[in-house]
Amino acid sequence: MTQTAAPADARAAYQHCERITRQQAKNFAYGIALLPGAKRRALSAVYALARRIDDIGDGTLPEADKLAALARVRGEVTALAAGEPPRSPADGPDLVLVALADAARRFPIPLGAFGELIDGCEADVLGTRYATFGELEHYCRCVAGSIGRLSLGIFGAADAERAEPLADALGVALQLTNIVRDIREDLRAGRVYLPARDIERFGCVIAPGGPDGAGELSGAGLTELIRFEAQRARDWYETGLQLLPLLDRRSAACTGAMAGIYRRLLEHMSAAPGEVLARRVSLSAGEKALVAAASLAGRTGSRR
Repeated sequence: MTQTAAPADARAAYQHCERITRQQAKNFAYGIALLPGAKRRALSAVYALARRIDDIGDGTLPEADKLAALARVRGEVTALAAGEPPRSPADGPDLVLVALADAARRFPIPLGAFGELIDGCEADVLGTRYATFGELEHYCRCVAGSIGRLSLGIFGAADAERAEPLADALGVALQLTNIVRDIREDLRAGRVYLPARDIERFGCVIAPGGPDGAGELSGAGLTELIRFEAQRARDWYETGLQLLPLLDRRSAACTGAMAGIYRRLLEHMSAAPGEVLARRVSLSAGEKALVAAASLAGRTGSRR
């Protein structure tokens, strides 16, 4: 893939995507900042479109309008994957698609993986529930494993055949961390991601609705349920982080920073699961910066 300078319209488009990343990728931005320029810009373009897809799924439009909007994005990505230039609407070029089209010319980005992300967002819109972890794993591969594979197209890898399932596994780990962190927030939105079989096993009730819209989150086993899901996520990190030695130093640092921030968040939640039930657990900016610095120094590995 060519690494020549981006044309002026693509430079403006990349700047737009990098602004979106800085403003909205509260955790991923620390890792993306560690990449060299061309890869940083390309990954920002990937993030910006992924953010758009997520925002459609999480927005306030009626269900039918959300599904129609997701279908439009699917069509736009399919056209880009076929080599068609992004269409310019009457109000000007779509800067995210312009940046992504340029990035796809420079790197072997598997644009079809956006279709899997859209599949997952459609499941969100339809209120899909998951009876077993196998069903939830498929969802995680759609919404997060897809991002791992898109990122891998930008990073490159010493052994692509081995790297792809590891990137997918790391995506599952990150998404499981999100699911544990956002139990309360998702419940207010009418969504329950944890497998029904796990909820029942620990004698819990996690159900949307209720007079105040907050849903029901109860059961003596809630803290153990959170610890159980946290351990499951740890196991996926153990597999996924085997990706790092297959990447170049800066790409490994980026991936290690992203994963390291989420792993540290997971450890906080596992140590104090009651906090998950009381508030949205997060890391301070200083803590995130320390993780990113350690990753750049090569101190992120697959050990716990």
